[in-house]
Amino acid sequence: MLPLAGYTVVDFSQFLSGPLASLRLADLGARVIKIEKPGTGDICRQLYTSDTILNGTSTVFHAINRNKESIVLDLKDEADTQVIRDLLLKADVVLHNFRPGVMERLGFDYAAVRAINPTVIYGEISGYGKEGPWVKRPGQDLLLQSLTGMTWLSGDATHGPVAMGLSIVDMFAGSNLCSAILACLYRRAIQQLGAHVHVSMLDSAVDIQFEAVTTYFRDGQLLPQRSTVSNAHAYLAAPYGVYRTQDGFLALAMGSIPLLSKLLDCPALEGFADGEQAFQERDTIKTILAKHLLNAPTAQWLDILEAADIWCADVMDWRRLTEHQAFKLLNMLQEVSMGDGFRYETTRCPIRIDGQRLTATKGSPQLGEHSQKIREELYG
Repeated sequence: MLPLAGYTVVDFSQFLSGPLASLRLADLGARVIKIEKPGTGDICRQLYTSDTILNGTSTVFHAINRNKESIVLDLKDEADTQVIRDLLLKADVVLHNFRPGVMERLGFDYAAVRAINPTVIYGEISGYGKEGPWVKRPGQDLLLQSLTGMTWLSGDATHGPVAMGLSIVDMFAGSNLCSAILACLYRRAIQQLGAHVHVSMLDSAVDIQFEAVTTYFRDGQLLPQRSTVSNAHAYLAAPYGVYRTQDGFLALAMGSIPLLSKLLDCPALEGFADGEQAFQERDTIKTILAKHLLNAPTAQWLDILEAADIWCADVMDWRRLTEHQAFKLLNMLQEVSMGDGFRYETTRCPIRIDGQRLTATKGSPQLGEHSQKIREELYG
C-alpha cells in the first residue's frame, strides 16, 4: 500500500514545476486528475524537446505526466465549472501554477475552494510571488536563473554567464511544493486543518544558492569569483574541477595539492600548499594540473587516485552511463503504457519505501482520456 493511496489531487498546473509536484504525489500513491483546456490541453503537450515526439505529443509532457488522468474542462464555461466544483468536493489536494490573479478571476482561488472544501490542501506555484516589480513577468526557468545570479556560478570566468542545462528552478519549486503539501497532509490527518501553500520560483531559485548567498554576505558582499580554468564551484579551492585527459575527462573534487603532486608525479605542484594558497592561486594550480593530466588516459589517473582515496571520477555521457553496471543495478528506467497501448521508457520515482522501489505502469494520459470516466463517477 503506497502512503498516499486513497488521496485525490486535482491538478490545474501546466509546464514543469506544478506537474513535477503532482507527479511525485502520484508516485506516492495519490490519484492525480489533470484539468486540461479544450483543444490544446496542457501547453507542455506542444513544448517539444529537440525534434523528438512520442505518440504525437511532446516528450517532456510524457515524462512529467505519467501516472495521471486527464479531463477536459473549460474554466470559463458554467457547466464545466460546476463539474470542477464537484471534483473539488472530493479533492484532498488542489494545485496550480497560474500567474497571480488568474485563479481569483476564474473563481477558484484558495478562498473559493476552501468554501467548497474546508480541509483542502491548496498548493500554488508563482514565478515571483504575489507582490513586487516582477510579479507580471513570465515564470520561466532560464529567466529565473538569469535574474537570481545563478548564471554567474557555472562555467569558467572567461565564459560570461552560463545557464544550467536543466530546468533546475522548475524542479526545485515543484519539489518544495510537494514537500509542503505532504507536511500539510500530515497536519490535516492530526488536526483536521486545511492549508494554503504558496511557493515562488524566485524563492526557490535563491534558496538553491543558500551556500553561495550565505558566503556572499559573510564575505563582505564580494561577488563570486569563478576560476578561469576548470571551474566547478566559485567558492572552492584547487583542484576542484573537470580536466581533460589523454582520452577523455577527469573530475577532481577536494584534495591535497602536495599529495597530488606526489601521486601524479607532477613536480610543478611541489611549491603549493593547501588552504589559503590553494584558493588564491587556484588558476595557476589548475593550469598546471590541466597540462599534466593530458599526459595519460583517464583510467590510468583513476587507478592512481582511487587507490589513494582521492575524490575523483570519470566524466561520462548518457551512453556510457546507461551501459555501466552501476546504472543497471539502479533499475532507474521503467516502461509505461498509455491508454491506446503506446509504450515508452522513462525514469521511475527515485524514492524507496521499506526497501521497495516505487514504480508505475501507467503512462501519460491522452487529452481528455478520462473525461467520461470521471463524469460517470461524479454523476452516475
